[in-house]
Parts: sequence; C-alpha cells; structure tokens
Amino acid sequence: MVELLTTIFFIIAVIDPIGSIPVYLEATREFDMAHKKKIAIRASVIAFCILFFFILIGQIILEGMSVSLDAFQISGGVILFLFALTMIFGDGKPEQEKNRITDYKQVTIFPIAIPSIASPGAIMAVVLMTDNHLYTIQQQALTTLLLMLVIGITCLILLTANHLQKKIGNYGITVISKIMGMILASYAVQSILSGISNYFTTT
Repeated sequence: MVELLTTIFFIIAVIDPIGSIPVYLEATREFDMAHKKKIAIRASVIAFCILFFFILIGQIILEGMSVSLDAFQISGGVILFLFALTMIFGDGKPEQEKNRITDYKQVTIFPIAIPSIASPGAIMAVVLMTDNHLYTIQQQALTTLLLMLVIGITCLILLTANHLQKKIGNYGITVISKIMGMILASYAVQSILSGISNYFTTT
C-alpha cells in the first residue's frame, strides 16, 4: 500500500497538475466555459496517449539502440534532475509555458497537453517506471492505471481551474510547483546513484 501511494505521489510530482493551472487559464482565456471544458478533457486524453505511447515503445528504443539499463537510468536521472531544477530555480513552469502560447486554436495540444501535462520529465519518468528488465507486465499495467488516475485528477483540476486559482492564488501555485520540483530532484538523484551502483556491481 505504501509503495502504491509512493508511486501515485511521484507521478503527481512529475506531472505537476497544479502547475498546469496558469498555463491552462492563459491558453483558454479566449474561449467560453463550454470550450474550456472540452479543451481540458481533450488535452488530458492526448497527454495520456503520449505518455502511454512512450510506455509501449520505451523498452524497444532502449534495446534497438543497445543502451544498457544502467546508462539509461543514469541519463534519465540527470534529465529529471535538470528538469526539477527548472521547477525550483527557474522562472517556474507556469510562466515559461504561458510565454510559449502563440496560437489559441492549437492550445489543446500545445502547450496544455505537451509540454505542460506530458512534459519531458514525465515522459522520461514513465519509461523508467515501466522497464521490462525491472518490472513485470502486471506491475507495468498497474503503473499505467495509476498514470491514468493521475491524468484524471489533472483533468478535474483543470476543469475547476478558475475556482482553484481564486482560492490558491498564483503565489500558492508557484510554491506548490517548487515543492514538487524538490521531490522530483530527490528521486532523480536516487536514480543516478542506483544506476552507478548497479553498473559497478555488475562489471
């Protein structure tokens, strides 16, 4: 049960649903409430499909490129760590992605679905969490279901984004996003240390 909750919390940290609120609000400000709801649902579905796609082909990419699990774990940890640093020390996920909005007709895919929900860090995380050498099919299926649950939670948060922004405020959203970045940084460092340890153990 503890491991299950840990996995859920990690997926929430890497996707950062709260941090997507300002991006969603800015991207949909030209639309009425009915269209905003459609965009939130469609963006969540598209984000899940993107992450699920990488769950399916992540191992194939590794094997096709003859990349060892240890090397991928270390490089993935470095990427996750750098991504976490941008959440902690950067301008912040919301501001960076709000500034990328140029076409309001395509906001469902960019920047809401990707990179706000299905971020590079989230893509790397799901590949690491569903590696065939470490996890059984049942465990990978469970991870996929948990991912679906978190995406569903993200969708609900976006559907109530206007209300949440009034309650939490932009400052509160930034604080939560930075806390998630700290948690993600800790996981990334652990991934790097595990990869280095496994490499020297097996060689």
